[in-house]
Amino acid sequence: MTETAVLGGGCFWCLDAVYRQMRGIISVTTGYAGGKVDHPTYQQVCSGQTGHAEVVQLTWNSEILDYREILESFFVLHDPTTLNRQGHDIGTQYRSVIFYTSAQQHTVAKEVLQAITDHNLWEAKPVTQLCPLTTFWPAEPEHNNYYAQHPSAGYCQVVIAPKLAKARQTLSHLLLPAG
Repeated sequence: MTETAVLGGGCFWCLDAVYRQMRGIISVTTGYAGGKVDHPTYQQVCSGQTGHAEVVQLTWNSEILDYREILESFFVLHDPTTLNRQGHDIGTQYRSVIFYTSAQQHTVAKEVLQAITDHNLWEAKPVTQLCPLTTFWPAEPEHNNYYAQHPSAGYCQVVIAPKLAKARQTLSHLLLPAG
């Protein structure tokens, strides 16, 4: 059985790179959600004027991976305590947000967010938004699988590669074998 989730945790290239290596993931699509403009472009979203977040849409086999594991890994992959910011990426398009697609996803997201808060996973309280998904707009094709296409690019080396290393260290039980 397949399920779909939409998550925003900073630059979508980072989440895209890690989730593509997770067992049970069928597809990862970069895109935009939560804004007020139809068919936004990367340039429009980066301006901060559309209200969209950079997100990934994940489709996975729920017999291999469950939604709770998707969300638990999400909270390891980004800092959910910084409002509209991930590292040097600043703006509402980089906010921490879970766009839920069902009442069940909303319930699980609230539970996981509460557990993250209760266990003080981060030193500050999470600011992650929980929002119903209205529309997911796919990003331009060049943004999908960006890390694999541009591994030597500066952003990939300085930002994405360390996140992949952290994922290999902390989420190894959820990742496909390296290689």
